[in-house]
Amino acid sequence: MGIRMTYQEFKEAVIRYAVENQIADYELYYTESESVSVEIFKEEVKGYSTEDSMGICFRCVVDGKAGYASTENKTEEEAKSLVLRALANAGSIESEEKAFIHKQGDTYAVLDENTAAVPSGAELTDAALELQKELYGADSRVADGTQAYMGYSSEKYALCNSNGLDLEDRSSHSMCYAMPLVSDGGEMYDGFKNKMGALKDFDLKAIAEEAVEDAVSTIGAESVPSGKYTVIFSNKAMATLLQTYSSVFSAEEAQKGMSLLNGKEGEKIAADIITIVDDPMYPDSVMKRTFDGEGVAAYAKNVVEDGVLVTLLHNLKTAANAGVKSTGNAGRLSYASVIGVSPYTFYIQPAAKEESEAAGTAAKKTPDGLFALADEGIYITELMGLHAGANPVTGDFSLASKGFLITDGKKGAPVKNFTVSGNFFDLLKDVEKVGDDLDFVRGKYGSPSVMVRNLAVAGKDA
Repeated sequence: MGIRMTYQEFKEAVIRYAVENQIADYELYYTESESVSVEIFKEEVKGYSTEDSMGICFRCVVDGKAGYASTENKTEEEAKSLVLRALANAGSIESEEKAFIHKQGDTYAVLDENTAAVPSGAELTDAALELQKELYGADSRVADGTQAYMGYSSEKYALCNSNGLDLEDRSSHSMCYAMPLVSDGGEMYDGFKNKMGALKDFDLKAIAEEAVEDAVSTIGAESVPSGKYTVIFSNKAMATLLQTYSSVFSAEEAQKGMSLLNGKEGEKIAADIITIVDDPMYPDSVMKRTFDGEGVAAYAKNVVEDGVLVTLLHNLKTAANAGVKSTGNAGRLSYASVIGVSPYTFYIQPAAKEESEAAGTAAKKTPDGLFALADEGIYITELMGLHAGANPVTGDFSLASKGFLITDGKKGAPVKNFTVSGNFFDLLKDVEKVGDDLDFVRGKYGSPSVMVRNLAVAGKDA
């Protein structure tokens, strides 16, 4: 094995071999990450792990055909092999679709410098132990099986190409998960709360209390009679649904015939109060990006505005197919993956807090305000079985759910063992109210609470 190079040295070697092999159009994509995680069970460290990884992908375009090759070894020998393998792969492509290497000319956002201190392994361990202590202290019914997790991750993405692009993004964040188990009357109830951001900003006591309340609030849950209900999806539940159906906004899926939104740009596809935003620089995001997987500048855009589909999400290839410009949404599942399409921070825009506060108590867009508007119905806080119960192609869903009754305009008794059914595209059109309580799942997909009338619920027979 040869001497390991720095990224800069390896990049220069790859470029040299690309030029020697008369490759005019090429791109080098590089990722590296570091992570530390601590898991607590009972009051002891159950697991402690560190991981460092990196990967490089070389892509060349020859006669319009793209050849890929990837590696995790930064040596002189591997630089040469990488170029030759990609060149050979380009020659074996039979597809007639043209590939592209992005040109210069974009204006790129500038990431704020991350001044948060990198937590040590000892600091993460202490925080995880403290979170576990707070979980047990939040309620006397918290039982063994309760777990706390604390972690830290940093990422670097770099891209250079034959057209002179030389780009780099960095991000880092801490994360924690609180997973209490509560015992009551011989039954066990689980809760969950997570947080992403800077470790110094984590209120461990509040996180523990919210996680335990998530479990305790479901004690005594029963099923509901089958029927049509006014349903309020919590912010997290609706964000989960948006994540599940996010692929319908991909031009790649649309051009494959896998999205009913194909060709619907400029048409009404949702209620007037629905605006869906894709923002790579969302202020609270821990994963900001200034460029996409092809080096196109990433920028904030309304995908749906006041119910109208403004654009699908494009990479260079799908944009060329559609005769439009790329939206800067080329995505890679990993450094070795072929280029696809993916969103950044993707969310349904909430009602403005100022407007909801000025409208009076009954019309406030907080969850309590929505309960008052609904009067009677079901508040769904968790959707399950999304992989099996949701079809992104047709939009149909039938999902096991948990939540609470809405009684006399207030959150009532907990309910479980029921299924909510509908169609995602119809649901977007039928949203009657959106809340002002925007929240996110997986740090990426977000929504406020939303209210929809006349959704089918299958529970117990009346």
